[in-house]
Amino acid sequence: MEFYKYQGTGNDFVMIDNRSGEWNDLSIENIQKLCDRRFGIGADGLIKINHAEGYDFEVDYYNSDGSKSFCGNGARCSVAFAFFLDIFEGKCKFIAIDGEHDAEIHNGIIKLKMGDVNAILNDGEDKVMDTGSPHYVKYVEDIVNYNVFAHGNGIRNSENYKEKGINVNFVEKISDEEIFVRTYERGVEDETYSCGTGVTASALTFLQNNNLISVKVKTLGGNLKVYAEKNGDNFQNIWLEGPAKQVFRGKVDLL
Repeated sequence: MEFYKYQGTGNDFVMIDNRSGEWNDLSIENIQKLCDRRFGIGADGLIKINHAEGYDFEVDYYNSDGSKSFCGNGARCSVAFAFFLDIFEGKCKFIAIDGEHDAEIHNGIIKLKMGDVNAILNDGEDKVMDTGSPHYVKYVEDIVNYNVFAHGNGIRNSENYKEKGINVNFVEKISDEEIFVRTYERGVEDETYSCGTGVTASALTFLQNNNLISVKVKTLGGNLKVYAEKNGDNFQNIWLEGPAKQVFRGKVDLL
C-alpha cells in the first residue's frame, strides 16, 4: 500500500489516497499496526481520502486504536494532502464524520471551518463541549511542568466520561491574546503534541470571557490560531488556522 505521512503542529497521520475504494476494507487491526510507532509507520491516526458525491472529497479519520472521530489537525492535513493530489485549487468543501466543512490553503497554511458550538457546559469550574469530538477544558498554572498524562487519564477514565471517553485539555493564559494548550487524547490514550478540536475548544472558553474575535494558541508542536463569532455563549463561523506539512511517502506491506 502506498502511503503518505503528514503532520500538523506535531499531530501526525498516515494518509491514504482511497478515491478508488481500494482500501475500503482496511481492518482495525491494520490501522492499529500502521499507527504503531515500533511495529508500523507510527502516527496519532490514519486518514483515508475518499471520493464523495457532491464534495471535493471525504475525510475518513481513525484514531491510532482504530476508533473513529473528527480530528481538526487531521482535517487540516487532509486538506494539504488533497491539494497535493490536485483535487482542488485554493478552496474546498469536504465531508467528515461530523458533517461538511469548508477549507482554504495559502502558502502551506490551512484555514479550516469548524462546526458551530451551541452548548458549553460546566463541570465544576471546568468546561465541556463538542467541537467535532467531545472535549474537557481545565485551566492550570505552570503548564510546562504539569503532569498531563496522569491528570488527563484520570479525567478521561472518571465515572462521568469513562464509557464514551473524552479528550482533556489543560490551558494556561500566556497573554490577553494567547493561551498555551496541552491535550490528552482519547483513542490515542496519551498526550499528543497538538489537537485541533482541543485547541478550538480551549480557545472558545477563552473567547467566552474576553472581547476578542481570535486567539493565538501555543502547543507543544507549534502555533495555531482560532477565529470565532460569539453570540452569547454560542459560537458560529469558527475557523482553525495553522500549518500542515508532508513529511515523507512510502510503501508498506500489510501482511
